[in-house]
Amino acid sequence: MSATALDAAALEKLVSAAVAAPSLHNSQPWRFRLRPESSTVDVRALRERSLPATDPAGRALHISVGAAVLNLRVAARQLGWAPEVSLLPDASDPDLLASVELGRHATASPPGTAELFEAIWHRHTIRTPFTGEPVPPVVLDRLARAARAEGAVLHLPDRSETDRLLQLTAEAERRNTTDPEHRGESRAWIQGPGTPAYGIPAAALGPQDRTGHLPMRDFAALRPAEHLPPTAFEAAPRIAVLTTTHDRPVDWLRAGLALEHVLLAATAHEVRASLLHQAMEWPQLRWEARDPELGPEHVQMLIRFGYGPEGSPTPRLPVAAVLESDS
Repeated sequence: MSATALDAAALEKLVSAAVAAPSLHNSQPWRFRLRPESSTVDVRALRERSLPATDPAGRALHISVGAAVLNLRVAARQLGWAPEVSLLPDASDPDLLASVELGRHATASPPGTAELFEAIWHRHTIRTPFTGEPVPPVVLDRLARAARAEGAVLHLPDRSETDRLLQLTAEAERRNTTDPEHRGESRAWIQGPGTPAYGIPAAALGPQDRTGHLPMRDFAALRPAEHLPPTAFEAAPRIAVLTTTHDRPVDWLRAGLALEHVLLAATAHEVRASLLHQAMEWPQLRWEARDPELGPEHVQMLIRFGYGPEGSPTPRLPVAAVLESDS
């Protein structure tokens, strides 16, 4: 197959795909830079859009950037390249989280590339109830294989373990709501009309589960006037647990690649997803989210899967705002 020339139009397609990735509070903590002499796109952390209360170690920031790298890799393959991804390529530059070299053309795209690329534009975080229809085992197996392809594991806990994880998430949500620092940080990322194209638009916020069984994130945090009326969510949510063997920055990046690969594969099968990250934001609760029977793994994300409307996209900054130039 012939590759697209790495010109301004191709670079815009690559970065547009990358920034469609999910990020905590839609913070979009990334910057991109092309090194034309080596046909390499560098992906850098944008620390000014970090969340010091919610994510003091930068773990979620790395996961967000890893998800963007996965999208960039998929887009590069779709355009005819054989991209080579390097994570943390320069130990002297900790903000350089990844580089994607586009020096080689591919003879053929890996199977499923076109489907994953199309899914980039339809993957949205869902904050509303699912129908309750179970996700078939064959689809869940496809999602688990997507995680393994990126060096992570996607576990599918049974009902009792799911209930335990939801209880941990509910405790984390209680802390996030009542702790002034966490509460204020979450509120700060709610955006109104005429604000920059990052953060969560108020119109994208979802309701709470009126049964209290499924603890969705409450960005309004004790502001009753901003709450939507509570509604019934699915009674038996399908929760998956994304884990890695180690818990270093490079593992957080791999978790981000795995997360987005899983989410794109789910979207390709018309399965919707929402992220339950609350317990990951409190070290003790994150540690308790481990299943001791599975060995010394590190939980990186809880994911809720189900069926329902595709949802609406949250805003993204334009490519010009995230692409660094030499000028």
